[in-house]
Amino acid sequence: MNGAARVQPVTPPTGPAAAAALSIHAMTSSGAAWALFTRLGEAQILLPAMAAALLWLLRTPSTRPLAGAWLLSTALAAAITTVSKVAFIGWALGYAPLDYTGISGHAMFSAAVLPVLARIAAGRAPRPWPRVLIAAGFLLAAGVAVSRVPTGAHSPFEVVLGFLLGGAASAWALRRTQAPEAPTPGWLAVALLAWMLVLPFGAQPSRTHDLVTELSLRVSGRGLPYTRHELHRQAWLKQRGIASGGSAGRAPAAQVQLQPVSQR
Repeated sequence: MNGAARVQPVTPPTGPAAAAALSIHAMTSSGAAWALFTRLGEAQILLPAMAAALLWLLRTPSTRPLAGAWLLSTALAAAITTVSKVAFIGWALGYAPLDYTGISGHAMFSAAVLPVLARIAAGRAPRPWPRVLIAAGFLLAAGVAVSRVPTGAHSPFEVVLGFLLGGAASAWALRRTQAPEAPTPGWLAVALLAWMLVLPFGAQPSRTHDLVTELSLRVSGRGLPYTRHELHRQAWLKQRGIASGGSAGRAPAAQVQLQPVSQR
């Protein structure tokens, strides 16, 4: 027994360094969770689910008004969102004080699609289940909207605009809802749920923003996309120019470069 190795107990690290390491690990884990959760707002995940639901709605005359209203309102919301992004990327139409560079597409699509999917899944369930599921759809969409801020994709103002726009689209469509003549089949509800759960893990990274950027450059004639950094940089330069007596309409970039270098 004398030759046996003695196992020393492992003491967990303590002190400021350990606390900082745990904090970094928590933030990293939280960031990964947000990055996964935010994918529920991607068009490549939501639009196929919406298309499948629309095909089901079009089968019965009583739900065709919902299908038409849902398609029209979502298309209009998507068009407004795209125009806002193109206006910023191509023509620098943003607002620095509110950190606005365009409406959040994830927030818009999730609020426009998820509540209606929840209502379809409810089928002819008795009250209050349809309203409960609709509220759950809005709550999930709100979570997707919030996730765009910690992932660094959008400002709070942009996600609020997207959620309100998408929410208005789905609310208008849901006003035309009638109870389906037949219950929603279980296979459809299961298929939609499986799609929403599996795709965030396995889908390729979304290229929606890349496509919008290409469209913006093509229609505006710009060589490079306008960015959030440039928006705030120009706002800062403009404020500095006004404070130093420069013209508000003139970018004082040359003035910044000609500042004397202090001797140390």
